[in-house]
This record gives sequence, C-alpha cells and structure tokens, in this order.
Amino acid sequence: MHLATFPHDDIYQLVREPIDMAALTRQIRAPGDGAIVTFDGFVRNQSHNRPTLYLDYEAYESMALAKMREIGIQLHEKYRIHRVAMVHRLGRLEIGETSVFIAVSAPHRAAAFDACRFAIDTLKRTVPIWKKEYFADGAVWADGELPSAPAATSRAKPAS
Repeated sequence: MHLATFPHDDIYQLVREPIDMAALTRQIRAPGDGAIVTFDGFVRNQSHNRPTLYLDYEAYESMALAKMREIGIQLHEKYRIHRVAMVHRLGRLEIGETSVFIAVSAPHRAAAFDACRFAIDTLKRTVPIWKKEYFADGAVWADGELPSAPAATSRAKPAS
C-alpha cells in the first residue's frame, strides 16, 4: 500500500486490499464540517453488452499518487472544502468490489458535491491507472488502450 497525506490531512492511496470506506469517511470528518459527499466506483457484471468476469487494475504508481495529490490541490483551490480522501484499488477485483472511492468533507454540501464530481472526473481523465476487463472469451484493456510504457531514452545513432 502506498499512503500519502497532504495538506489538510487529505488521504491519497493506492491499495491492493478492499477499501475501508467507513474508516476513510471517519478520518476526513471534523466538527466544522456539515457534509461529506462520497463516490463509490465498483465493478459491474457487464461491459459493452458482454458479461464481465473480473477486472484487473494497473498503475504507474508514483505518477498516479502525484496526480491524485494534484487533483486534491485543485479541489482546495476551486472549492470551499475541508478534507479529501481519494483511494484507488489495484490488482484483481471481482464483481461488486470497490475500485475507486472518493470522499470530500466541507462546511456546506454544495462545495462537497461539486468537488467530489470534479475529483472523479479528473481522476478518470488524468491519473495513469489502467483497467483490463476479462470476459469468457478473452480480455481487453478498457477503451482498447494498452498502458503506455515509460519513455525510453533513445541513443543517438552515429552518422554514417
């Protein structure tokens, strides 16, 4: 498990075990808060009209945590919130298991709702985590994409 705490006692994690949503929600709750909004993304039993058996998540872990922290910084800049918990699971996940959990605490519900929506939308778009979907007749990376390899350092060819 990688754990990073950041400003405001925010929580950013990549884990290989089930996500403890209740514990995370308790950790970001404070007396000055009036709302916590959560997002629980979990594995469904079908994708593209095909029955799904299970999923496997991979990440460029150091970059994923850095991007998650960047999202947290943006949340604090854009919305009047208190704390954030953002956790993504890696490895094999069965149907019904939580793959991503986000919780945002704030004095008022509107900021918490807006920040939570921004967090999941931005995470899905920018954080280097890849999902492989397994079906009875094979597997495919989500959206047909393979994880990109880290950029290789190219050596200059001698002039001929």
